[in-house]
Amino acid sequence: MPLGLGRRKKPPPLVENEEGAGGRGGAPGEPGGAPGGAAGGPPPPALRPRLVFHTQLAHGSPTGRVEGFSNVRELYGKIGEAFGIPPAEVMFCTLNTPKVDMEKLLGGQIGLEDFIFAHTKGRRKDVQVLKSEEALGLTITDNGAGYAFIKRIREGSVIARIPLIGVGDMIEAIDGRSLVGARHFEVARLLQELPRGHTFALRLTEPRRAFDMIGPRSGGGRGGPPQAGSGRGTLRLRSKGPATVQEQPSAFEERAVAKVDDLLESYMGIRDSELAATMVELGRDARDPDALAEALDSQLGDFAFPDEFVFDVWGAIGDAKVGRC
Repeated sequence: MPLGLGRRKKPPPLVENEEGAGGRGGAPGEPGGAPGGAAGGPPPPALRPRLVFHTQLAHGSPTGRVEGFSNVRELYGKIGEAFGIPPAEVMFCTLNTPKVDMEKLLGGQIGLEDFIFAHTKGRRKDVQVLKSEEALGLTITDNGAGYAFIKRIREGSVIARIPLIGVGDMIEAIDGRSLVGARHFEVARLLQELPRGHTFALRLTEPRRAFDMIGPRSGGGRGGPPQAGSGRGTLRLRSKGPATVQEQPSAFEERAVAKVDDLLESYMGIRDSELAATMVELGRDARDPDALAEALDSQLGDFAFPDEFVFDVWGAIGDAKVGRC
């Protein structure tokens, strides 16, 4: 059990006021207050919320605090600073559980009172895999910082018959080709293109786990955006630009994101709630599939989505608007 989990007191509020240097938050004109409180003077600047999140290493550690990040790479950097480890050691994070639970995977949103558990690199594994069927039975996601890993293993599939491979394993290389820095869709495409009957070498790195935290090796990965701890709002991480605080997704957004995420898995062998949410944003006002295709090509052209997929996404968003899914 991670240190402090059983006896941890309820942490203080994670949203704090960030005040000016030397100030203590008093009223304008009072000691420690903001300047400019004289009558007729400019109004004091509004205090900006400071978002502070509590975190632990999933295999066990003291509790640390992280703040001041706008994307996943920056978050991993802050976690590295908090625990004195290289940021590249962080494979992925889960929210409110130290277990390798893909339904609690940190994606593009963090609840304002969520507790972050960082999963770091464990042992490396080399496995020979015979692609005896067209589909290997893998669903792949990535951590937003250059690591693609296994999010689901379909029961009865080729991969499910190899006990050494598990959910959460990072796919480090295929046939000696390094995949560090590759996106999940690139890894999925490479696996799909391997010919049937081909035996290939798979190099994996599993997350480090405490003795009592070994979870099931298959399943997981279904559902929409990461669940917030408090329901009061989420921090939306951005690959470009600052992170933003948003209200919880609407019922329409939750339905649409979940359905589009299912379509991503069906067509491309990946799950990515952040990508699904972006697609829902782009498709909300699309008048027809062609308009959606133009928007996707403009913003997400690297994915090379097939026409059938785009048509189904447009239909799924329309169904979610009227509550049909």
